[in-house]
Amino acid sequence: MSAVAERIDEVNPEELIKEVLEAYPEKTAKRRAKHLGVYEEGKADCGVKSNIKSIPGVMTIRGCAYAGSKGVVWGPIKDMIHLSHGPVGCGQYSWAARRNYYIGTTGVDTFVTMQFTSDFQEKDIVFGGDKKLAKIIDEIQDLFPLNHGISIQSECPIGLIGDDIEAVSKNKSKEYGGKTIVPVRCEGFRGVSQSLGHHIANDAIRDWVFDKAGERSPTFEPSPYDVAIIGDYNIGGDAWASRILLEEMGLRVIAQWSGDGTLAELENTPKAKLNVLHCYRSMNYISRHMEEKYGIPWVEYNFFGPTKIAESLRTIASFFDDHIKEGAERVIAKYQPMVDAVIAKFRPRLEGKKVMLYVGGLRPRHVIGAYEDLGMEVVGTGYEFGHNDDYQRTTHDIKGGTLIYDDVTEFELERFVEKIRPDLVGSGIKEKYVFQKMGVPFRQMHSWDYSGPYHGYDGFAIFARDMDMAINNPVWNRTKAPWL
Repeated sequence: MSAVAERIDEVNPEELIKEVLEAYPEKTAKRRAKHLGVYEEGKADCGVKSNIKSIPGVMTIRGCAYAGSKGVVWGPIKDMIHLSHGPVGCGQYSWAARRNYYIGTTGVDTFVTMQFTSDFQEKDIVFGGDKKLAKIIDEIQDLFPLNHGISIQSECPIGLIGDDIEAVSKNKSKEYGGKTIVPVRCEGFRGVSQSLGHHIANDAIRDWVFDKAGERSPTFEPSPYDVAIIGDYNIGGDAWASRILLEEMGLRVIAQWSGDGTLAELENTPKAKLNVLHCYRSMNYISRHMEEKYGIPWVEYNFFGPTKIAESLRTIASFFDDHIKEGAERVIAKYQPMVDAVIAKFRPRLEGKKVMLYVGGLRPRHVIGAYEDLGMEVVGTGYEFGHNDDYQRTTHDIKGGTLIYDDVTEFELERFVEKIRPDLVGSGIKEKYVFQKMGVPFRQMHSWDYSGPYHGYDGFAIFARDMDMAINNPVWNRTKAPWL
């Protein structure tokens, strides 16, 4: 038996991929084969193609550019109003917002869970919607005068009919005394997934916030230890859990992007001494821009599980003086008794359990360390909208023989799970009920299944508890999988 076969309960992943591809027509099988692979120890990449257009007619779990901009980057900025500009469908769909926790009074000075749409009708498609957009901005100012800015998240028809949302934004900004009004060309048809929406949103911040912040001259008193949290959307309070650790080690967090974030924090970020980047996929663009233009270094960090937390705290501290380095060690030592207690309680219950992941953003690699801290093994992982550099970074966290799948179809993922029979699947809401009906324990790893936070030491205790509840729930003994 090969080493690869031994890793997944005697199921050879390479043979499994061949079996799955046989169900497709020849042309489709050839294309999908590029997106499926088995990681070989020591290689610099995972050997799969990524960021390629999905096959029409084949079920995909991706979102669109609008979802990447409105749902991820801009939507959590709490003191701005984010207008879904187009027909009501996209705005209605985005109503089911992620759990981007925030502090404020909804409808007065914070607006994250409120949904605004221009509600395009047929006449707007025919005659254009610029006048309607201008009127809506006036209505927003009348109804919600404490908003600090407006973003216009354009839906597909806006790009197709050629509305000039930039001109409307400039005119209305001038009319309201230089108010921040940001046109975002995130029409859903752009790119192959929500990933381009992240990039477009980053560019809009660069062009319409950073480049114009000087005109508003925001007041800010710098310190030697200023950092900005980039790419943390405060799902279930994650950014707060991360912020606690950074502040305990002596740093000052001057901005959170974009969970519980404000426009002023965006404007202040170019004054940070270091940008700490959590979700590489969604925010590496603006981090690179700030490094090039303002000379601000950036570093990735991972606050899932004690091993990665300690490693990340020390890496962040290395950019500062001995005061911060000592602070990092103090924080690690402070929480070690909690870590020991959590591992002592849950590792015996989870040791040796196998996990398959399929998520977006950072989680297919970032959460691996937290599972390993509990004695669990990730045997399969992949991204909905990852790029090649995401998969290259993943090689640092996975073992040889791990099954890799990019933009996996529902058919492929179901067949992989059926054959490998992991003890837990961690994926999104679209997959949750499919696998639970198959009798497979499941955790929703986009929004923590209404739990969380999972970041930081406090979050690790919640993470361990949730994985134990999922896997060791007695309900699975009463659920019959279709293959039994």
